[in-house]
Amino acid sequence: MVNFFILQQRARVIRKIKGMRSVDCGAKDDFRIKKRLEAKSVLTVRWLGRVPYRKGLLMQEEIVSLRSAGKIKDTLLLLEHPHTYTVGTRGNEGCFPSCRIDLEAKGVHFHMVERGGDVTYHGPGQLVGYPIIDLKPMGLDLIKYVRNLEDVLILSIESFGVKADRLKGYPGVWVGSEKIAAIGIKVNKEGVAFHGFALNITTDLDFFSFIVPCGIKDKGITSLAKILGTSPSMDEVVGAVAESFKKVFQVELNLSMAANMSSGFKGLEM
Repeated sequence: MVNFFILQQRARVIRKIKGMRSVDCGAKDDFRIKKRLEAKSVLTVRWLGRVPYRKGLLMQEEIVSLRSAGKIKDTLLLLEHPHTYTVGTRGNEGCFPSCRIDLEAKGVHFHMVERGGDVTYHGPGQLVGYPIIDLKPMGLDLIKYVRNLEDVLILSIESFGVKADRLKGYPGVWVGSEKIAAIGIKVNKEGVAFHGFALNITTDLDFFSFIVPCGIKDKGITSLAKILGTSPSMDEVVGAVAESFKKVFQVELNLSMAANMSSGFKGLEM
């Protein structure tokens, strides 16, 4: 397993080695590195582990506020949630499972949220991504931005040998007629996008049977584990998603380690 912190240290060591020819050359190399980073947008990527939905939402709100004020760069939060159902702006509380009381007794959480879309489920084994991105410098409107997110997920899934695609008339990413990744976005008045996507890896799909996922009645839900019979690790999927963001959005990655991080990222090209 490749630790995220080790990847950062390795990159620093390589830069130092390249700059050891002389003091003057080192300064020039540092200047070139700085100019190269400035030429591309920088995306800070943070792995947070398993985070309660409400806590993750508060983190998003804080980062959105800072990004809207221009105080930080674009940020991608990657995490898991414990068992949670959320309903977006196209739904209402009637979209929650009819057995809500029983599920709450088992520790399942329920939240009304301001993202687009209807009802969905989050839980262990599902990679959730919250890209907090100012769309204006990239020249993106909402439709193009969602298409880019779909491209990120399609590339990531296909890196594990699974053919994924869009399905006309339906948002998200699909394998045949089954959805493997959901997307729900909100853009504030400053043009900063937040909320994001959920990709099923080893997700317990039985939890989807209590709802009409995303309000779509005649389609199924799938996961990498269901398709492959086994599954890549969360580390591997996170690495694939980060690398796909780099390619699709043409950004440099700033790999940031969260305090509670215990796992590494595989598949990142440094």
